[in-house]
Amino acid sequence: MSRTPASNEPIALSQALASFDALWSPRIVTRVNDYDVRVAKVEGEHIWHVHDDTDEFFLVLDGELRISLREAAGERTVRLPKGAVFTVPRGTEHRPYAPEGAAILMFEPTGTLSVGDRHEGIPGHVDATTGHALDVQPSP
Repeated sequence: MSRTPASNEPIALSQALASFDALWSPRIVTRVNDYDVRVAKVEGEHIWHVHDDTDEFFLVLDGELRISLREAAGERTVRLPKGAVFTVPRGTEHRPYAPEGAAILMFEPTGTLSVGDRHEGIPGHVDATTGHALDVQPSP
């Protein structure tokens, strides 16, 4: 499992995002207690999945992210423009997607798999990972 230690120096999110091109392949920017702060570039569809034991926090840094949710009352989609935040409650089946592409920040417990605890088949464009180490230096 890749781990990025907490940094005691600033890290520019623009620099972090510029350090990789892979879609749906989060990078760990830093750690806060037992949580990873991850950034990812996304475009197209992720997969329907569930995190049984943890909520999943999203902040849209650029573009627009949509998250479809399967809830007791039925299926709905939330639209998250740049600057919006949303938390998917634990146990909620969801599928993020970004038709035009987006950059996002996620906050979740270290070791949380990007495809959840239960999911449909994983297509080649989705990276099933607990996050990759970030390969950038702290900002001056």
